[in-house]
Amino acid sequence: MLPSSRRSFLKKLTCAGLAGAGLLARGPAQAQAFPEAFSSFSVDVAPLKAKGLGPFADLVAQAALDELRRSFADRMNPRGPRFVLVITDVFLTPFPDAGSSLRGRDGGGGGSHDGMDGEALAIGPRGEILARHPQHGVLDVARRSTDPDEPGRAVALAQFYVQWLRRRL
Repeated sequence: MLPSSRRSFLKKLTCAGLAGAGLLARGPAQAQAFPEAFSSFSVDVAPLKAKGLGPFADLVAQAALDELRRSFADRMNPRGPRFVLVITDVFLTPFPDAGSSLRGRDGGGGGSHDGMDGEALAIGPRGEILARHPQHGVLDVARRSTDPDEPGRAVALAQFYVQWLRRRL
């Protein structure tokens, strides 16, 4: 058994080494709790616009913002943080029916999925990020009776994405 002064010295040395390596600096990773109420909602589609999606990105942003206001209407509080949804990517399958006419509407497999990536942020009064929630949403297009046009599918996907956020937060 080591003398207590030597054990203390080794413990300090080990902790200092781990902290210097960035392994002990913040402690264990914790899930960030999202606030219960928000003062405002906004949608940032700058990543989509940077990919050249311009008006399409605006359509997605407006659909997501409308759904945020509807889905989170009961969680408004002027003293709460701002809720910012950053949408980073949208994928619409080029084959929305995925050959469903060959397999039937209820049992087909295949890649008839649209997807959206993004992150919900709770922003404090000084612009600091209080909480973040990354999310990947996938919507099975073949199981829905939607118009195969891209704008309609993009709106449905944005609405689904926000509704899923509501369930998760």
